[in-house]
Amino acid sequence: MSPAAKNRELDLSGFPPGTISEYTTHVCLACIFDIFTKQLGLAPRTAYSEIKRHAPTIEEMTEAAAQRPYFDSDEKNPHCPYCNAAKRWHARFDTYRIEGGKLTDAQRRALIKSLPKSDDQFITAEKKSTRRAVFFEWLDTLGRSLNFDDDAWLIEAARAFMERREPKTDWAQTFDGVRAVRRSQRIEEGWERDRDRLFLAPALYNDVLLVQYLVSRSHQHGGRTFEGRLTLIELVRRMRYGGYLESQGITERDQFEILEKLVEHLTGGDEAVKLHYIVDRRDFLEKVKTVYARYAA
Repeated sequence: MSPAAKNRELDLSGFPPGTISEYTTHVCLACIFDIFTKQLGLAPRTAYSEIKRHAPTIEEMTEAAAQRPYFDSDEKNPHCPYCNAAKRWHARFDTYRIEGGKLTDAQRRALIKSLPKSDDQFITAEKKSTRRAVFFEWLDTLGRSLNFDDDAWLIEAARAFMERREPKTDWAQTFDGVRAVRRSQRIEEGWERDRDRLFLAPALYNDVLLVQYLVSRSHQHGGRTFEGRLTLIELVRRMRYGGYLESQGITERDQFEILEKLVEHLTGGDEAVKLHYIVDRRDFLEKVKTVYARYAA
C-alpha cells in the first residue's frame, strides 16, 4: 500500500478488537466510462457527473466474492478481469463495519462526526442482523486469514476469539510469547499465564475448541483443534464427558442438535444487533476525475 493510501486510512485503533470488519473492493472505471460513453452515448462530461455520484450498496461492498463491475484482487499491479485494463484505471472502495453496542457506539458517533462531508467522500449505512449471523461472518473472515498449513493458526484463532469475547483485555500482551494453550485444572473461570503457556478455564477452553472446530471443519475429516483433529462425534463426546454440556444445560442426544445448542450458546443466537457501515469513496472520486481527464482530452 502506498504512503498516500496509508495516510488516508481511518484510525480505528481505539475500537475493541473483534468489533471492526474491513472490506476492500475494486471497480474498473474503464469499463464504467465505456458503458456510459459508448453504449449509452453520453458525453464524457455527462458520464463523469453521473459516475461520481455512484454510491455502492453495502451488499456489493461486503460480498465474499465481488460481482461485476466490482472485483477483488491482492495483486500489486492487477488488471481488470472484465476488460484487462491496467491498475491506473481502477478505483478502490474501503468499507468498515462496526458492531453496535455500548463498547463502540460513542466512539463510532465521534468518528462519523469527524469525517469530511463534502462530495459524499464517506457514506454511512445501518443494517440489522443477529449475533449468530455476525459471528459466522466473523468466522468466515477469520478462516480466510489463517494459514492452516502452519500449526500457529491454532493460537491465532484462540487469540482472535478471546479478543472478540473479552474486547477490553489486552490480548496482544497476554498472547505475546505464548507457545501453548492448555485446559486449566486449577481455575474455574478466566485464564492465567505461566511463562510461555496460557491456561484457560475448562468452559473457556471448550469454547476455543468449538471455534477451532468450526473454522477448520470439513465434512470428511472433522476439524482441527488444540486436542488434535476431531470429528463432531468426538468433539461432542469430549464436551459431554468433561461436564461442559451439562454445565450449559444441553441435554439433547443427537449430535447435530447438540452442535446447534453449542453454537447458540457461543454466538448469542438470534439476539438482535445493529451493524454500522462506513464506505470510503475518496479513492473512487480521485480516480473518476483522473479517468475523465483522459476521456475528455
